[in-house]
Order: sequence, then structure tokens, then C-alpha cells
Amino acid sequence: MSARRKVVITGIGPVTPIGIGVDAFWEGLRTGRNGVREISRFDHSDLPVSVAGEVQDFVPTDFLEVKEARRTDPFAQYAIASAMLAWEDAGNPEVASERGGAIYATGIGGVQTLLNQHDVLLQKGPGRVSPFMVPMLMANAGAGHIAMRYGLTGPNYCTVSACASSNHAIGEGMRLIRDGYLDLCVAGGSEAATIPLTVAAFAQMTALTKNPDPETASRPFDAGRNGFVLSEGGCALILESEEHAKARGARVYAEVAGYGASDDAHHITAPDPKGSGATLAMRWALQDAGEEPAAVSYVNAHGTSTPLNDAAETAAIKASLGDELAHSVAVSSTKSMTGHMLGAAGAVEGAVCALAITNGMIPPTIHYETPDPDCDLDVTPNEARELDVDLALSNSFGFGGQNACVAFRKV
Repeated sequence: MSARRKVVITGIGPVTPIGIGVDAFWEGLRTGRNGVREISRFDHSDLPVSVAGEVQDFVPTDFLEVKEARRTDPFAQYAIASAMLAWEDAGNPEVASERGGAIYATGIGGVQTLLNQHDVLLQKGPGRVSPFMVPMLMANAGAGHIAMRYGLTGPNYCTVSACASSNHAIGEGMRLIRDGYLDLCVAGGSEAATIPLTVAAFAQMTALTKNPDPETASRPFDAGRNGFVLSEGGCALILESEEHAKARGARVYAEVAGYGASDDAHHITAPDPKGSGATLAMRWALQDAGEEPAAVSYVNAHGTSTPLNDAAETAAIKASLGDELAHSVAVSSTKSMTGHMLGAAGAVEGAVCALAITNGMIPPTIHYETPDPDCDLDVTPNEARELDVDLALSNSFGFGGQNACVAFRKV
């Protein structure tokens, strides 16, 4: 293998509740657009939760043939669409087949297909269950479809680590390029789990907010926060070696400079209150990037809007950066706008970091009203802020205690 190489982002493909495509997405971030709305896809009258982050105006056949759309679960449709948007944004790159790969994540996968086909089994019998059920529901369907679409015969797999899934995908994709196995990798994640069963299940865990007001439901770090807003969508990043990008004259957003992964080993759903595992992931990401804490300009927080997560993450940011520096660094949670996109969250928030670096602006944490003494950092309340960002950290923490932090650097 070749020596360690620099890895850069050349394409971004967001499919989110605040915008589809990089321009609409950035405009939503810059203006503090709220993507949380009353659930419109199904009757929620018997559910304790009435709001979600639904992707508006997404038409599968804008990206897939009609037959292909019928044979893919919505999470895979988001995956394919995000890869197509990112590929186009990157200038439709050419790469040798075996030098291109896809590491594309999901937290839950094709749960809509699973439930639909279970209904078919009960109502019509086993002979009517779709032969496409397995390839529709399997978690690696998104990665597989992306590889087929672009002829990528290099490493291809799906990372599944709950809400840390697509941060792990970015980190692993970066390593494959950095260590010389690939020249280009489509890295990201998607989720489409906004259905009655999952809403009910997360609500029974008391993880979701029961606040019916879309304008105040997702409020990370605010003293009145009481749960996250379930959301959906996808995002792909085109990662390339710097040499490959330069050779084709590609526009570069940012460098993927470092990656750290850890586990709390504390509880299957609750974070370690001290944020010890998250601290380790952040420290390792900085170490991997060859940077000191003082270099950090911005932290895109996991910031779910749950009481436990936001307090634990605040503790982790202080422990990893040092208390004084932590209070001077800009922090924001873009889940205040998008809701929590589960396995897609890390990829979307990686895109946020790359765009913040490119545009010199920090997106806000919207819906912030009442400070919480346990979350006493500068959370960029309610309005975007101009800031020259040299190094950004993106945090993703998942059920199972999985933590992943990716460091993005200005090129």
C-alpha cells in the first residue's frame, strides 16, 4: 500500500427535511429553516407523538425508473438519490472500477418493506410475499445500489451502529482512501423509519418529544428539551484522494482529516453521563488529524434534544477540549432544524461541517430560549454566525454506546 494520503470531499448530496440538493440544504441551514412538521403521511391520532421530520417534495422517479422505485424501500431510494446528487455535485467523476467503493450506512434499514410484507403474509398468505422483500429490506441495499449504478467494484459495505452509523461510514471510507485501497468512495447514510410502529416504539422508550408544536419540538441544549424528533432522509459525500481530485480539476469542500470511534460500555440506550466514551472519540479524531484542541473552530454536536444526551455531550466537549476552550468554541446542533435522522444524521452533519468551512458560516441551533446550566456552551442560538472555520468536529453517538467523531479541515 502507498503512504498515508490526504482525503478530500468533492461532492455533497443531501436529501433532508430542510432541502434536497446542496444549494437548498445550505440555504435552509443558513436561514435556520425548520424541517419539523406535523406528521402528514399517516394518521397519528392514536400516537403520543404528532411531529416528525419528513422529506418534502421527494419524488422517487426523479432518480429511479418506475420499476426500480417499486422494488426499493424508501431508505434505499434516499440512498440512491443522495449518491446521484453528490456524484453530479462532484462533476461526475471518472474512477477506475476497482479503485472506487461505497461505504453507505443505515441504522434501521428497510423497516417499511418488512412491515408491508408482513401484512401481505397475514392477509394473503405466504405465496403472495414479494420475491423482492429481502433485497428491499436488507441494510446493505443502499450501498449495493450505489455500487451498481457507478460500477464501483472496490470495497462496499454498510455500517450499522444506530445513530453513529454514517459517521462510521465516513471514517471508514476515509481510511480506505488514505491507506491506498481506493481513490474515490461514496460515503454516507440514509433512513426512512418514520412510520407508526417506530414512532410508537421510540415513544415507549420516552426518547421522543411529545411536544405537538413543530416550532419548539426540537430544541437541543435548551432547558425545556424533552426528547428528540424522529426524522428521515439521506446524504452522500464523495471522498477522494487529494491527488485524484487535483488530477481531474475537482472543486474541494474540505479535508476529512481525522476519525475517532469508541464505545461507552455503559448502557444499551442511555449515554454515559460523564461522556467518557464520547470524549475518547473526540480526542482520537484530533489525534488522528494531528491537531491540538486549540485548532478547533466549530463542533457540530450530536445534540439530540434529549435531557441525557445534551448534558453528557456538553461534558464530553469540555473534557476533550478543556473547559476554557470549550466555552469559546462555536457549537451548534443542526438537529434543531432537521430532527434526528438516525443512521443518516452523521453524513448530513458531515456535510454541514464541510459547508461551514467552505462558506465561513456556522449554522444555528434554532428554538433555543432557556439556558440550561448543564449545557453552558456557546450553542450559536437561533441565528447563523459568520466565522472562519479551520477545523470542525462532527459528533455522532448511538444506542449501544457507539461513538464516532470525524474531524474536517480547511484545505
